[in-house]
Amino acid sequence: MRSRITAFLALVATVALVLAGCRDSRVAGDGPIKIMVGGLEKVIYLPARLAEQLGHFRAEGLDVQLLTEPAGASAGNALIAGEVQGAIGFYDHTIDVQTKGKCIQSVVQLADVPGEVEVVARRHAGTVTGPADFRGRKLGVTSSGSSTDFLTQYLAARAGVSSSDYTTVKAGAGPTFIAAIDNGGIDAGMTTDPTVAQLISSGKAEIMLDMRTEEGTRAALGGLYPASSLYMDCAFVARNKEIVQKLANAFVKTLRFIESSSAEEIANRMPADYANAGRNLYVKSINDTKGMFNGDGRMKEEGARNVLDVLALASPSVKGRKDQVDLARTYTNEFVDKVRP
Repeated sequence: MRSRITAFLALVATVALVLAGCRDSRVAGDGPIKIMVGGLEKVIYLPARLAEQLGHFRAEGLDVQLLTEPAGASAGNALIAGEVQGAIGFYDHTIDVQTKGKCIQSVVQLADVPGEVEVVARRHAGTVTGPADFRGRKLGVTSSGSSTDFLTQYLAARAGVSSSDYTTVKAGAGPTFIAAIDNGGIDAGMTTDPTVAQLISSGKAEIMLDMRTEEGTRAALGGLYPASSLYMDCAFVARNKEIVQKLANAFVKTLRFIESSSAEEIANRMPADYANAGRNLYVKSINDTKGMFNGDGRMKEEGARNVLDVLALASPSVKGRKDQVDLARTYTNEFVDKVRP
């Protein structure tokens, strides 16, 4: 009887090992690689859908499934929860979660600047002209704990305004952000294209701070602020280097396409429904934002250090723990450096 039980347990263990092997195989590329994007329709994350539209994933032999959440913080949470193998959101999340004992790593840095714009409702444009005027105002961010939340707190702090001096409002992006401007839910807020283009063209808002360019970013944040990136769990990267290299190949080729193409040519490659506010407006939003993408997928050390400086002032998780953060674990240029010209 004992021998039968032993044999049965051995069989169960063998089946478990086989199933585990199947799971590892799927993660390594036999099944879809799921990537959660913090808003597929946002121009700051345009390389994700564009890589798919250009066929770069398929050319690398990858089956990539793009999913979407309204905010980068939500995309990062899905990655940490193990629901996806990758996330496309702001690099700053890799630093923020390290202080919580998690290790995620940017493997392709898509941009050196945030691509974010602080807009102010037209009705307040004459009185809210900069972060020093944030006191007593309702300020829109995508969600609490999001990169827009961190950046808003930092801008306020640089101007001597505490986060307790204004009200943070979860305004999302796109229609929800525009509605918040319309109905007075927010006085000002941080958002991206194509929402920016829609607000400005309609006369509903004006630009206060423009972080779609290096010049504007340095003026607002004191340096570069690497933002949009593909980041993944550190253990996954270590186990699946071939897959990560193929993803890097696809994204760097996409960045090169963006760098060498006009906004019109890029728009032609994107799904038609992404221009739901009008074709001309969509082309304009791409044209106004495309300069944020870096063309090579590399992280600049200067930028990573500046992000840490910003979070040390704005992120509750990083405040007081700046010296404990190991920046070298939050990003790698290993894969993008191997992409062929």
